[in-house]
Amino acid sequence: MDHFRYQNGELVCEGVSATALADRFGTPLYVYSAATIREHVTRLRTAFAALSPKICYAVKANGNLHLLRLLSSLGCGMDVVSLGELERAFVAGVEMDRIVFAGVGKGEQEIRAALSPVHSPMRDWRGGDGPDAAFAARLAKRGSVSCFNAESEQELEVIARVAEELGVTARAALRINPDVDAYTHAYTTTGKADNKFGVTIDRAIALFDRFGSRSRSARHLVLDGLHVHLGSPIYTTEPYVAAIRKLLVLEHELRARGHAVRSVDIGGGFAADYETGKTPAYDTYAAAIVPLLLPLVERGVQIVMEPGRTIVANAGVLLTRVRYTKHNGGKHFVVCDAGMNALIRPALYEAFHFIWPARVPAELTPTERRSEMNMPGLNPVDVVGPICESGDFLAQARKLPRVDPGSLLCVFSAGAYGMSMASNYNDQPLPAEVLVEGDRASVIRERQTIVGILEAESPRR
Repeated sequence: MDHFRYQNGELVCEGVSATALADRFGTPLYVYSAATIREHVTRLRTAFAALSPKICYAVKANGNLHLLRLLSSLGCGMDVVSLGELERAFVAGVEMDRIVFAGVGKGEQEIRAALSPVHSPMRDWRGGDGPDAAFAARLAKRGSVSCFNAESEQELEVIARVAEELGVTARAALRINPDVDAYTHAYTTTGKADNKFGVTIDRAIALFDRFGSRSRSARHLVLDGLHVHLGSPIYTTEPYVAAIRKLLVLEHELRARGHAVRSVDIGGGFAADYETGKTPAYDTYAAAIVPLLLPLVERGVQIVMEPGRTIVANAGVLLTRVRYTKHNGGKHFVVCDAGMNALIRPALYEAFHFIWPARVPAELTPTERRSEMNMPGLNPVDVVGPICESGDFLAQARKLPRVDPGSLLCVFSAGAYGMSMASNYNDQPLPAEVLVEGDRASVIRERQTIVGILEAESPRR
């Protein structure tokens, strides 16, 4: 699952004590395990090896530049959903032909920058040490993204027009809304008919007739791919099977009409182990998916995958220090220095994260991570943060060992949609981030300061 474990009652990340990290770097603190990321990518690639998929990591899950560089070194491309994520991936060293541009509301400026370096805001990039001639040279010849995952007819029209104005040819895959329930939270399901994403299967045929390889638009826009993403996290294989079967019927109809389909992108959505053993192994997902797609691969169709959460969620934790404990209205509260500003998922999605002290007596060492822990001496508490909102909590009615002011808590499985959704609400500085590799820990994002928050609003002379 990951490389966070207890040794003699002390939580360690790979070879480094969590308590030592908190003492050295302060809290709140995000800590990532490089070994976990490497292991997840390797297992995923091995499980789906028969498809030789193009794995494009979903940057929205966690876009820290150092993590993107690590993922790129492991052969991953990037799935981006904004101009900021596009440029972030490029700065991390990912070439444009390994970037897929998704997202339901791409702006014209974003499309221009994805097609031509002339329109990139990174022309003024100075990095950490001033102007970089090597980066400028790389930017000048970077080309266009490998593919747009297009969400509507109007978006295709804009891509075609912009590509023609720039004198380039854009490539697109059409995102299909298959009306399949992924049985995840209402806010994170994306493949049902009432979701904002994609187009219906019936509409897809008309769009291929208009923008496909036989149309006049093909001079500057090549529509030759299909894309589907059902949401996240998905804990069963059935939604994938249902959606892919619909895609296969559509692909057959398109071929019969003379359209070339050169890629099929099945999106992401594989779950993470927020509780021990809850998530199927990659081999389980692959056993259901690979046989369906293998005939396409044998015909030369490229399979694309967009995993995010499944790679980085269990690779990261949030360390937070207890400030106060109190009893109010029959409830016990543990007040920490991290709240919804640092990790909004519990407040936004009612999401579960296993929480446990970083240092416990041997008899309270957790052997599994469960929503209900069966150990002696546990008491129900609300783990809350410093934010001035009643919705500011990390856990409610959670049974935990006794903790006191100064105790260090670990919020597990926080590597995805933790830091990427963190905010400055209540003028709280963003946490620091640390990457652990073996017995070495490196800061990969400095802790934000109050001065840093206010400088962005200061008048410039």
